Amino acid sequence: MGDTMRPPALPRALLLVGLALTPAPTSTAAPPAVPAVPDAAHFDYRLDPREIAPGVHVFVGLREDFTPANGGNIVNTGFLVGTDGVIVIDTGPSRRYGEQMLAAIRRVTALPVVLTINTHHHPDHFLGNQAFPAATLAALPETLRGIQKDGEAFNENLYRMSGDWMKGTERVTPAQTLAPGRRSVGGRDIEIVALDGHTPADLVVIDHATGTVFAGDLLFHDRAATTPHANLAHWLAALDRLETIPVKRWVPGHGDPAGDDAPIRQTRSYLEWLAATMRDGAESGLDMTEMLARPIPQRFHGLAEVEREYRRSVVHLYPAEEQAVLEKARAR
Repeated sequence: MGDTMRPPALPRALLLVGLALTPAPTSTAAPPAVPAVPDAAHFDYRLDPREIAPGVHVFVGLREDFTPANGGNIVNTGFLVGTDGVIVIDTGPSRRYGEQMLAAIRRVTALPVVLTINTHHHPDHFLGNQAFPAATLAALPETLRGIQKDGEAFNENLYRMSGDWMKGTERVTPAQTLAPGRRSVGGRDIEIVALDGHTPADLVVIDHATGTVFAGDLLFHDRAATTPHANLAHWLAALDRLETIPVKRWVPGHGDPAGDDAPIRQTRSYLEWLAATMRDGAESGLDMTEMLARPIPQRFHGLAEVEREYRRSVVHLYPAEEQAVLEKARAR
């Protein structure tokens, strides 16, 4: 195939479908390696927490899109065990996931859940909220607004994509508003960092005792980034901010945790290419069908779902780039 692979062009009618949750043909990228395959017959996510540092546990999701086979188990969630309580970071894509996540936490510790954080308003990060104590649910203000505005539509769309894994799932908007800053919660020294770029509000959790950073979907590792609510310039600025944090290990929103900066390097490289591709295409006057046929560089072939996500990103991002070029031309 040479240095590039070309995603198939789509009929113009299909270009109107732009949400990140829209099904698309299966990617040819490398399959997931670590997480257990969910048992769809029994709606069992087979959640197995991985302790990556003392008291720091991660449920690593598959590097896939939503399907009835995986039930939406495509996201990384986690929890921190302190001396007095547990901090939960994201609750997964469904009520079933949240309940099974809580059961897995109970196998590790009997301490109460004292804070349940939603890092942003995408559905695989908050639709398990029902399983956790309502008073502990918390997020940034803009995330609360996003869940309230889009949560029901997200829930319905995931039911369409994942089927009965979603049975009984309802949108639960956190009542607690989080502000940036360092604090002790449950006997754990954490810091909340408020950024944006992947969505209008992207919350990052730093566990200072271990140097672990839960970066949410600001970071993807060995998986192409999703862009339904992205501002690429802000996202790249957020990566600059992340690089200033003293860290021993990263937990991305999707893909394996890492003890080096591979998730940042991969995410930055892909976003920079994506931004340049959108800009160059608009300045060259390409239409959307031509953009869909543009080659994906060889260096990104190992990112899971890269063909699918590139097509979606054209739909998400290209109209604004075309508009920017038109406005620049009018201003001359």
